[in-house]
Parts: sequence; C-alpha cells; structure tokens
Amino acid sequence: MERKRRAPVAAATIMLSTTLALAATATACTSGDNTPKLRAEVVATRPHDPGAFTEGLEADGSVLYESTGLSGHSYVRATDLAAGTELARADLPEPLFGEGITRAGDLLWQLTYKEGIAIARDPATLTEIRRAHYDGEGWGLCTRDNRVVMSNGSSTLTFRDPQTFAITGTVALTSKKDTKLNELDCAPDGSVYANAWPTDTILRIDPDTGEVLARIDASGLLPRGARTPNTDVLNGIASLPGTDHFLLTGKKWPTSYEVRFLPA
Repeated sequence: MERKRRAPVAAATIMLSTTLALAATATACTSGDNTPKLRAEVVATRPHDPGAFTEGLEADGSVLYESTGLSGHSYVRATDLAAGTELARADLPEPLFGEGITRAGDLLWQLTYKEGIAIARDPATLTEIRRAHYDGEGWGLCTRDNRVVMSNGSSTLTFRDPQTFAITGTVALTSKKDTKLNELDCAPDGSVYANAWPTDTILRIDPDTGEVLARIDASGLLPRGARTPNTDVLNGIASLPGTDHFLLTGKKWPTSYEVRFLPA
C-alpha cells in the first residue's frame, strides 16, 4: 500500500482500537473474580512449638498428627488433641525433609520434599512399616473417600491408593491456576482446603471438578510482636472432629489458632 493512502486506514485502525479497548474494559468489569471470599474468625488459641517447621497437620479423633520439615530437624508426632501431651514421635534421618501427612485407614502416610519417598507408619506408634516412591516433589496430604489426595507445589491435586500409594487420578484447578497448593485438609463437607504457598490464603476446592469454591483470607492471625526472624509462612490446617472449626498454624509459629470460616 502506498504511503499517501495510509491516513484513512490509520484513522480506521484508531477507531477499531478504541472500540476494542472499550469492549475489553467492559468485559473486565463484568468478568472479575467471583470466588466467594471468607475470613478466619479466631475462636480459641493453643500453644504451638515455635521450633516446629510445620508441613503437615491432621486431626483424627482425639489425636493430632503433625509433620515437620528441614533436613536434620524433621519428625512426625502424635499428640492428644485436647491436652496437647505427646503420645508418640518419630524422627527422620538426614537428609530426609518431612512434608505432609495423613491417616489412611490402618496407615499414616508421610511425604518427603524432594527425595520422592512416602513413608507408611503405624498410626499409634509411628513406627515405619514400609516405603513407596513417587516422582516429583511432595508437599501436602489428606484422605477423602478412601483416596489419598496429594499436592506437589502446583495447581494440580493427585489421587493415590491408600495402600500402595500408586496414582489413581488427578484434577487441576479450573481457576487460580498459578497457585502453589501446599498443606491439605480433606474436610467432612467433602471439599479439600489447601494452603496457597507462600501466602496467607487458603482455598476451598471441589476435588471432583477442581473448582475453587472459596478463597479464605487468614492474614493477621499471628501478631507482628510474636514474630521472630525465624517465623515462616502460614502452613497447617486441620478440621476439628465434630465441629465446623479448623486448627491453623504456621512454620515456627508459637501459637495455633482454632478458627471458623465466615463470609468476608
């Protein structure tokens, strides 16, 4: 096209660009994030070991299981949920870095971070029974409908057999696809609650479809004055049996928070 004939085309291009920009603006205004938003209301507090780099937290009946990370400092322990007294403990040898845990029938599964090892333990004594291997990283675990649900730091959940730890399926989030799903809790309502690393956000997920059902703001739980240079992110969520409450804590936090989730 000749240069002298470009002026009308340029004008038309400007008009088209303006129209498209207005349409995009209108679309942005009407297609925002409609995910329901919840907040965490503190009901009670409990002491938490400030040296525990919490990676997994799960309440099963009257027992609270907790798994911690860091090579040379990783362990899993069982405590009395009400009294807080330690019932059993097992330390991981170096270089294993502990991650999520879950009670699955007659086994307690514990993940490792980058070693690709899942450890099956006796839920009462925490004695190691056997190991299974998996590809990729291990982050969070929980159990729902006789399936172990696992996160690996991506926006995809992997389902595993509770006895063999073999993969039986996967589901990816249908929104918030850049989320790094971390610690998990399979709640009695059938949904999966997941810490979104490294934020103070918890997502409520439909594990059948990958739909994000709610976004929970759990910021502000640990007061600034209670933080030290070692204090790390929110991580640890456990639904409390027989209630609609959850127990939340973080890596090297001195406190655990019993909360309920309410509309924001």
